[in-house]
Amino acid sequence: MLLEWPVASGRAGPVPANPAAEHPGPIPDPGVRKNMPRRGLGPIPQGTRQCPSGPSERGSRAFFSHPHYPRPMTTLSRRVASLKPSITVALNNRAKALQASGVDVLGFAAGEPDFDTPQPVKQAAIDALLAGQTKYMPTLGDMPTRDAIAKKLTEENHIPGLTGSHIAIGAGGKHVLFTSIHCLFDTTCPGDRQWEMLLPVPAWVSYAPICELAGGKVVEMDTTPDTGFRITPEQLRKAINPNSRVLVLNSPSNPCGTMYTEADLRALAKVVHETRDIAPDLVILTDEIYEKIVYGGVPHFSIGSVPEVAERTLTLNGMSKAYAMTGWRIGYAAMPGDFGKTFINAMGTLQGQMSTNITSFTYAAIREALSNKAVAAEVETMRQAFATRAKLIMGRLAEIPGVTCVEPQGAFYVFPDVSGLFGRTTPKGVKIDSALALSEALLDEAHVAFVPGEDFGGCGKNHIRISFACSEAQINGGMDRFAKFVDSLR
Repeated sequence: MLLEWPVASGRAGPVPANPAAEHPGPIPDPGVRKNMPRRGLGPIPQGTRQCPSGPSERGSRAFFSHPHYPRPMTTLSRRVASLKPSITVALNNRAKALQASGVDVLGFAAGEPDFDTPQPVKQAAIDALLAGQTKYMPTLGDMPTRDAIAKKLTEENHIPGLTGSHIAIGAGGKHVLFTSIHCLFDTTCPGDRQWEMLLPVPAWVSYAPICELAGGKVVEMDTTPDTGFRITPEQLRKAINPNSRVLVLNSPSNPCGTMYTEADLRALAKVVHETRDIAPDLVILTDEIYEKIVYGGVPHFSIGSVPEVAERTLTLNGMSKAYAMTGWRIGYAAMPGDFGKTFINAMGTLQGQMSTNITSFTYAAIREALSNKAVAAEVETMRQAFATRAKLIMGRLAEIPGVTCVEPQGAFYVFPDVSGLFGRTTPKGVKIDSALALSEALLDEAHVAFVPGEDFGGCGKNHIRISFACSEAQINGGMDRFAKFVDSLR
């Protein structure tokens, strides 16, 4: 059996067949690493283990099947250990676990359309699979598919100067976001300052932890129901400083369902352009994954189409939401200009050390989804269904005392304020003092899964997120249970 041996470089090497004979010095005691170099941490105190559980018994061999095998690892990267699991994933998993145990849970936690992927898209992938398109492909995607995405963004979103070389394709929107953020942030910016992400909140739960994992600092920009959960140009101007690296925009919004108008986005673009001497490295990261799910009278508009900021705008999108392809894991990024091409290539370099290309036979499915008129008709049918559901759930929420909600204009979420229920007690004696307490009590006592608003940003603490990516029957059933639960509070 090949074992790993600690060496002076800090890396590991193979253990010799006879360590006592071949190792140049004394063999370290198992469980003890005597002054072995640790990057940035200094030597390990003699007779102790590098783990949070405290000193180990010197020379103990109880945990080793081989007398010279290094001690078992018990620590994690500080960065990874500091991450919290996604609250949306956690709530959805808990609801599914209850369902698997036989409990009738109505889930409203997952942001996943309940429709099937359009058949022509599935057939394109099947045909490509049967044709043997199962080998490695270029990391960022084959050029015909990258060209098709560039064509879509040029013709539909009016983003100038795009070619296939300005496009990166990754394993879902979250993967593309992760890669792009890590290409934008260093642990410090010039002058040993910390780069900042300007994040309007409430915001999707993954922006902040990915930024922090990359070494950045998150600066929350609070919004309110009075502004439709949108930041103002004045607010942005005050926030921009020499440390500003990324401005995140998400329209339609997760979790609020609200949208920026074209006038709103042009005004924000003007601020970014006018402050370019203050924050010359600021990039607008616009997440447009819900662009085709709009119904509130506000047309979708891409800020990357504004000439003054086009080459400073990174547009993220994907196939998951509009085409009901969440499990396919397909996302893409686009950035025009010379720097845009350099940036996309950098994403490819990083992705090449992570996952390389996405599943090879799905490229044909992407092209089919973007070009097939029958698929476009199905997307429109889904959009109309979400519009109907939005009206239904808003009507039902309006009937529940203590609950208020801003009307959504896109995506498939509502973000009601439930602070009017705080201070009351459930039939099982649980005091409702937060959105988290309400969500947990609803799941435990009414078997309805909503997502508490705390993880969407500080100003979301009085809210819950409800996904209506489900049938009208489920919406009515869930609202019936919610209303009955609220009526039972004392």
